[in-house]
Amino acid sequence: MSQSHPIQKISVIGAGAWGTALASIAARAGADVTIWALEPEVATSINEKHENEMYLKDISLPEALTATNDFDHLGDADAILMVPPAQFVRPTLKNIKPHLKDKVPIILCSKGIERGTGKLMTDVLAEEIDGAIPAVLSGPSFAKDVAQGLPTAVTLACADQDVGAAISHAIGLATFRVYLSDDLIGAEVGGAVKNVLAIACGIVDGKAFGDSARAALIARGFAEVKRFAVALGGKKETLSGLSGLGDLILTCSSPQSRNQSLGFALGQGESLEAIMSNRNTVAEGVHTARAVVELAEAKSIDMPISKAVEDIVSGDKSVDEAIIDLLSRPVGDEI
Repeated sequence: MSQSHPIQKISVIGAGAWGTALASIAARAGADVTIWALEPEVATSINEKHENEMYLKDISLPEALTATNDFDHLGDADAILMVPPAQFVRPTLKNIKPHLKDKVPIILCSKGIERGTGKLMTDVLAEEIDGAIPAVLSGPSFAKDVAQGLPTAVTLACADQDVGAAISHAIGLATFRVYLSDDLIGAEVGGAVKNVLAIACGIVDGKAFGDSARAALIARGFAEVKRFAVALGGKKETLSGLSGLGDLILTCSSPQSRNQSLGFALGQGESLEAIMSNRNTVAEGVHTARAVVELAEAKSIDMPISKAVEDIVSGDKSVDEAIIDLLSRPVGDEI
């Protein structure tokens, strides 16, 4: 696939805020875009009001964007953007597999690691759909900013350079800059682990520990992400880019982040159950923390911040107990 065989028809699987924003971008870039929504009312809202009233309220969507609740359209798609929550990627792939044409590029936009298996989303894709061409889209990008057309830059990782270029051309805009990479693992790990670390930064803000503490946590968390990515086969350089450091800074520093805002509420004393029950969106870090910690322990990777977050969200420790444990650790060499 190349510019001589461009991507013209794109199917987006998942009509949450991020899936809707990506569908909007692709439609504005000139692609023929259909978005699949789980909820019939979401599809109706997009088709009739050109707005996703449930997940991206008050943002106007392109009139050419079409929503549906079935998978019949997938056979004509030149590329698939997979945007369900990470823990639902595997069952969703099983559902769409019978409808796909062979060797279709599947761009994984979900940021997480599968619980129970410790699999990255590229591993899940390889196990479920033989012959699909994998790509990973990640980087510092809030759905609302992207949907409003505010300037954003992301990483698209794909081993096939021609396919990567075709995808970039199909979804890229002057305000949505797509930088290419061949490091799928690095791009995935950066997107997954930063959600766990964002919970920690939210707790720091919720406890009013100050900007200095947040900055220190981001820096030490970045060290954890790099160690983790390299151990899994990613490139250290990737983690210094948009899908690593860029995404980490954004997600750890803004209440727009679902993970940061969840951590903030935890830091202010709310229970995880109460926080989750009042949301219709998914904070991926809650579900990814256990998978990250299990993989880190299996590979003897030191990730104390991620472990502290897992201790909190699993109920093994209170917020204050986890903080005391972190602050009681011996101080060693920085590098």
